[in-house]
Amino acid sequence: MHRFSKAFGRPIDAIDSQTIADLQAYPWPGNIRELRNVIERAMIIAAGPRLSIELPKRTTMPAAQSSKLADVQREHVLRVLESCDWKIRGLNGAAERLGLRPTTLETRMAKLGLARPRSA
Repeated sequence: MHRFSKAFGRPIDAIDSQTIADLQAYPWPGNIRELRNVIERAMIIAAGPRLSIELPKRTTMPAAQSSKLADVQREHVLRVLESCDWKIRGLNGAAERLGLRPTTLETRMAKLGLARPRSA
């Protein structure tokens, strides 16, 4: 803040404590460069001696997913099993939905480490 204050010729006396707390709590996915850019932008648009910083909107990024075929297949089979309450055989069973024979699905489940939860 002091660097930009000198560079832009804008005297900034303070940053409120809530803004400091928000800056510290923000995950900064762009690391220090993103922090620097946010402070620089706030300095440019500052209207008075108190700096107000608008943090970038947090986007909820899905957890990094594996692109390995076995992992993708495991997730898909698991979602289908859960959507039909772990029913493997019969009408609207997971095997039918996946276009597999029930025995093929059971073999694939074992290979992927999928087992029916005890509470299901």
